[in-house]
Amino acid sequence: MNISFLIAAAILALLALAWLLRPLLRRATPAQSISRQALNAAIYRDQLAELERDRNAGSIAAADYEPARAELQRRLLQDAAVVDETPAAAAAIATARPEKRTALALLLLLPLAAGLLYAWLGSPLAMQPRVAQHQITSGQIDEMINKLAARLEKNPQDTKGWAMLGRSYKALGRFEEAEKAFVRAGDMVNNDPTLLTEYADLLAARANSLEGKPMELVQRALQLDPGNTMGLALAGTAAYNRQDFPEATRYWEMLLKLLPPESEDAKGLTATLAEIRGKSGMPTAVAKSAPTASAKSVSGSVTLAPALAGKVQPGDTLFVYARPAEGSRMPLAILRVHASDLPLTFTLDDTLALRPDLKLSDAALVKIEARVSRSGQAIPQPGDLIGESSPVKPGAKGIKLNIDRINQ
Repeated sequence: MNISFLIAAAILALLALAWLLRPLLRRATPAQSISRQALNAAIYRDQLAELERDRNAGSIAAADYEPARAELQRRLLQDAAVVDETPAAAAAIATARPEKRTALALLLLLPLAAGLLYAWLGSPLAMQPRVAQHQITSGQIDEMINKLAARLEKNPQDTKGWAMLGRSYKALGRFEEAEKAFVRAGDMVNNDPTLLTEYADLLAARANSLEGKPMELVQRALQLDPGNTMGLALAGTAAYNRQDFPEATRYWEMLLKLLPPESEDAKGLTATLAEIRGKSGMPTAVAKSAPTASAKSVSGSVTLAPALAGKVQPGDTLFVYARPAEGSRMPLAILRVHASDLPLTFTLDDTLALRPDLKLSDAALVKIEARVSRSGQAIPQPGDLIGESSPVKPGAKGIKLNIDRINQ
């Protein structure tokens, strides 16, 4: 309940009551306490004075003056003889009694009427904290997931639904049910690198090991998307657990190239790689200079078509990569920056290779592609914004990429 609102409402109600009750409760003035006798006497004095003026002015004859004066005196004495049981003061008190009743009615009914009117026309729920109105309980989450599971049992061909259900169960720690849902998703999981790595992570958590089926899934995911960050992380972890430090270093160095340099993940991974090299006797990594244009690099600029400017969000990722013009689509060099860096001048060379055995300098022809990704995944997703060049030779300069279409 909003206490501030209630206090303000109460103050306003009191001010309104004070304004209405003031004329009803004020004391009677001395003029209101004059008796009826005194008032009549004043009237008769005025009539006698007027009678005297008429006689002096000759407006009334002497014979008529005396009878008229005697009649006024008689009436004054007659009124004076009557006991004044209801003086004006008593009349004021008598009339004050209904005014007090009116005041009491206002005092009781005005706040009650205001409260009922607000309950009818107002919004009492608005006085409740907003957070409480939007809280979702664990019971409600379970209910939604159970409804999804029931719907999927009636429509078992909905592979997207099974994948969503598997992710939901995994997030809740219901690993056995999550595994069954991933199995029901079938080929959708087998062809989606993100789902493959999530499924692998689930199986590893259940078996407490990445070896066997989990690593098979990870390797398949990396074949589909060599830049899948979760796949690279899991592959490096599996190698580290086997104490294959060179292999762990290879995977994690590839991962490091895909992480924003200023991110906490990149800083933590850099420290881990330095620790591995120190423990295993591997040579310390030599700091790489910024890529420079040479016969073994490609360089140019990336722009965004004005028609797509409104589709780029502040947190989107921009990938610029070179891949073989024919055959494998695995990137030979890849640059990851913020989409907010557009327009961008770029240089790609062997220092940005994902794998040491696949180099830009060894390719005969390459295609340069630029892609704005909301998911942050290196593999293209529906809704990504894409631009690409025609095939060029390593060493090409001044390549102009315009991101002008939406991936379907």
